[in-house]
Amino acid sequence: MSDLQKYRNIGIFAHVDAGKTTTTERILKLTGKIHKTGEVHEGEATTDFMEQEQERGITIQSAATTCFWNDHRFNIIDTPGHVDFTIEVYRSLKVLDGGIGVFCGSGGVEPQSETNWRYANESRVARLIFVNKLDRIGADFYRVVDQIRNILGAQPLVMVLPIGQESEMQGVVDLLTREAWVWDDTGDPLAYSVREVPEEMREQVEEYRQKLVETAIEQDDEVMEAYLEGNEPDIDTLKRCIRRGTIHLDFFPTFCGSAFKNKGVQPLLNAVVDYLPSPTEVNPQPEIDLEGNETGEFATVDPSEPLRALAFKIMDDKYGALTFTRLYSGKIAKGQSVLNTATGKTERIGRIIEMHADDRTEVDKAQAGDIVALLGMKSVQTGHTLCDPNDPATLEPMVFPDPVISIAVAGKDKSQSDKLSTALGKMVAEDPSFHVETDEDSGETILKGMGELHLDIKVDILKRTHNVDVTVGEPQVAYRETITHEVKDRYTHKKQTGGAGQFADIEYTLTPLDPGEGFQFESKIVGGNVPREFWPAVEKGFKLSTVEGVLAGYPCLDFKVTLTDGSYHSVDSSAVAFETAARAAYRQSVPKAKPEILEPIMKVDVFCGEENMGDVIGDLNRRRGVILSQEPVAAGVRIKAEAPLSEMFGYIGSLRTMTSGRGQFSMEFSHYAATPRNIAEEVIKRSKELAEAK
Repeated sequence: MSDLQKYRNIGIFAHVDAGKTTTTERILKLTGKIHKTGEVHEGEATTDFMEQEQERGITIQSAATTCFWNDHRFNIIDTPGHVDFTIEVYRSLKVLDGGIGVFCGSGGVEPQSETNWRYANESRVARLIFVNKLDRIGADFYRVVDQIRNILGAQPLVMVLPIGQESEMQGVVDLLTREAWVWDDTGDPLAYSVREVPEEMREQVEEYRQKLVETAIEQDDEVMEAYLEGNEPDIDTLKRCIRRGTIHLDFFPTFCGSAFKNKGVQPLLNAVVDYLPSPTEVNPQPEIDLEGNETGEFATVDPSEPLRALAFKIMDDKYGALTFTRLYSGKIAKGQSVLNTATGKTERIGRIIEMHADDRTEVDKAQAGDIVALLGMKSVQTGHTLCDPNDPATLEPMVFPDPVISIAVAGKDKSQSDKLSTALGKMVAEDPSFHVETDEDSGETILKGMGELHLDIKVDILKRTHNVDVTVGEPQVAYRETITHEVKDRYTHKKQTGGAGQFADIEYTLTPLDPGEGFQFESKIVGGNVPREFWPAVEKGFKLSTVEGVLAGYPCLDFKVTLTDGSYHSVDSSAVAFETAARAAYRQSVPKAKPEILEPIMKVDVFCGEENMGDVIGDLNRRRGVILSQEPVAAGVRIKAEAPLSEMFGYIGSLRTMTSGRGQFSMEFSHYAATPRNIAEEVIKRSKELAEAK
């Protein structure tokens, strides 16, 4: 099928356990893609095909599938909800045109909902909202709508109203058509009837329909004028206005139901067709130059344009590395050669595959708007651009957060160690938020990730998927260092070895910067005291030195070096001499600038029963946490806090003990902050002991 107007590239995202994967299963059943619905809690969901996903009942990696509804092609990506795997949500949203945000009818707007919503805003992705699990105890559609408005700052456009809630949930009223969709209790999604609106709901339906109409017509001045003159717009006109507002992110059409009970999914599918954009209706991707600056050119979604495609995910399987790719313009065919602009190498496309979770259908070609997996790519990584070798261009790459937690692993014996390095190479290619380093002194392999669960899953994959038997060390925190005082200093490097020597003399100032500003360099030299060609060498010497701080060897952040004066020798000065001088100047001056240790501070979001609130807050305080807010939610209290990562290891066990297993929490990196003196001294002491032991 080549009509791009009938393509919908969509993602389904939500907080963990809000029902994303169940919703995806119902969509696949209704579109005829699967014949038996698999349940998440039974480990049989189509898109949860990893062993770890089936056991834990959570989605770990995004899964892609294709299906058809009302003659439209849906490319769907089911994404994880757990905070440790938000990288999957981020990179999926990056290549999608629309999304469905799923919210739990009783849990409402939960922590990961906020993070995913923020990512979607940053990627300018049009969205529908589906309030799920309205059959649950404590479910309240109207409360969730208010939370979406107040917590997310979004404008929900209510399109349907629920007929009954909790165990009385029967169906929904479509506000546009004033029709009631009522399902029976057999669980068959097709066992429904379309009836008149229940008598007791008519007044409420008219009230919400008026709000819907008045919001929609703001998208078209002519329609609004006609409405003010007393002419009610027809349904097609309203749909056109709603579509425009949805694509412009002015509001988000909001639906509801119970995916598990197969109620309310068809109106949601109809809305994907009616309101979410086709690939041609979203802003084209900007092209950038080698320095990362926009060139003013765009990858227009058109099969006749030169090829522009973005590799957004690498997945290793028994056939080799699958490169998930979104085509923005042009076409590809099996056997075609494409240029990877990140490596400058040309690669040949072995096979083109349409994915259905872990099943696949091979195709001969793909075009702009498609999301496919490519086999045969050798050096393509996440975020790389594939393009026409005769018309090269680069698309805006993806930016991934740095890991905040690490563990040491080692193979049980020599044969396991060899298998370990091969397996880790594949895993790093699949997950850009997962880093692997080798400690040069001890030879240990260090795994770095976004949280305890993230690394726990990685070790599990090593053992089961790759059959590598490893021993695992204690989790380590990724501390940082910075300076707190401005220092003016001078350093002269002289070395005479017979013949030409080395000479470099620099005067400089070290200035602390605000958190997150990184390393900066500036030269204020006027005249030729230090020739301009040596300035980059000075910057390079300082920048390379920041990898290792002077207190405990952690990277040094957030300071500026200003080169103010110096001198040089016409024969003995060189770029190498000035780089060497800068490295020595760093070691000389940073200790004078009162350096301090920084620790990662996490945003912590805890849900517990009211009766456990005092214990939970007391425990967070003991962990050096700062309570930011407490708010009552359905069946409990939600506590927001900030706490140091070093104090949060094993927190889930403590929380379950305090709350008899009912407490839940999520945690994500917030910022770096100064470590209290007694803890900083412990960190420095431990790093010195490790250095001596090596």
